[in-house]
Amino acid sequence: MDVLVVTLILGFVLGVLFVIPRLRKPNHDKMLQSNITAKAPIAYTKEEVSLHNKRTDCWIIIKEKVYDVTSYVEEHPGGDAILAHAGDDSTEGFFGPQHATRVFDMIEDFYIGDLVK
Repeated sequence: MDVLVVTLILGFVLGVLFVIPRLRKPNHDKMLQSNITAKAPIAYTKEEVSLHNKRTDCWIIIKEKVYDVTSYVEEHPGGDAILAHAGDDSTEGFFGPQHATRVFDMIEDFYIGDLVK
């Protein structure tokens, strides 16, 4: 009988711990603040991107989007192949058969803006 009471009380306490946080409404002020601080994508010209063309400062263009891949250059499995189009359009090389599908998810981590049309 005591075990049953303890089990019921423990079940009730755990249930409350999981349910109450879900019932709380999100903090409206925090949501407004995060919307205010959200940044619009920056637009870069092809000339601006072309200045970032070396191992220590490497930007690439893929489908009209600009990526700063400087931090990835040393890790690139293809070695210096990533530098072949540093500061330029790498769309064709990026979609080549040498890349595994995971690169399509990884590249978004390096997104910094759009190319001016």
